[in-house]
Amino acid sequence: MSPDLSLALELADLADEISLSRFRAHDLLVETKPDLSPVTETDTAVEQAIRVRLARDRPEDGILGEEYAVVPTLEGGRRWIVDPIDGTRNYSRGIPVWATLIALEDDGVLRVGVVSAPALGRRWWAERDAGAFADGTPIRVSRVAEVEDAVLCFAVEQQLPSVASRCWHARGFGDFWAHMLVAEGAADGAIDAIGVSVWDLAAVRIVVEEAGGRFTDQAGVARIDGQSAVSSNGLLHDDLLGTALGTD
Repeated sequence: MSPDLSLALELADLADEISLSRFRAHDLLVETKPDLSPVTETDTAVEQAIRVRLARDRPEDGILGEEYAVVPTLEGGRRWIVDPIDGTRNYSRGIPVWATLIALEDDGVLRVGVVSAPALGRRWWAERDAGAFADGTPIRVSRVAEVEDAVLCFAVEQQLPSVASRCWHARGFGDFWAHMLVAEGAADGAIDAIGVSVWDLAAVRIVVEEAGGRFTDQAGVARIDGQSAVSSNGLLHDDLLGTALGTD
C-alpha cells in the first residue's frame, strides 16, 4: 500500500468519525445552496477536516472539493478530489446510503480512490495497477454478457430507457452505490445520465476500473468531467451507451 493510499484511508477514517456522530441527529443543520441542492453541517465539517489534514501532510498538492474553493497545485499536477457527503439528501433524512469520496489525481491520471459508506458498514478502495478492494477483500466485476441476464442500476431522476424492461433486474440505486455494486459484481451496469460532477465520479471511477470494469461518460469517453457516468463490467458497455444516448 502506497503512502498516498494509506493517507486516503486515514482521511476516510476522519470523515467517518465526523459524519457518523451527526447522522440522524435531530438538530442537524441543513441549508440550501444557490443551485438549490442541500448542504448539511456535516458536509462542510468533513471537507474542512480533510483540507486541514491535507494542508499538513501534502502541502504542495491541490484540492478540489464540493463545498469550498479550489486549492491550486504548487507543482507536479497532483490534486485531491473530495466529496464530503455523496448522497446529502439521504444523509439529511436518515437514509444510510451516503459516502465520503476521496481521490488523488496526478497529472490527469487517477491514482487512488476511496469510497467510505460507514452507515452501510462498507468501504471500497483502489490504487492504479494494484486492484480494487471492499473491506480488504479483492473485488471483480461480473461476467454477465447479455442485457437479458443483467442487473442494471438507473438514477431515479432520469426517465427509464427501454433497456430497463429488457434486463433481468432493474434497480433505482443511484450515487456512488450503483457504481460500487458494479465494481463488486453485484450489478452489471449503472447509468447516471445527468447532473454529476467531478467529485461525484473520481473515486468511483478508479474503483470500477481497477475491479476490471469500464467507466465513461455517456458518449463513451473515459473522463470524469462529462457530467454523466456509465459504468459496467465492460461486456455490456456498448449496450448501455446506446441507452444513455437515447439510441437503444
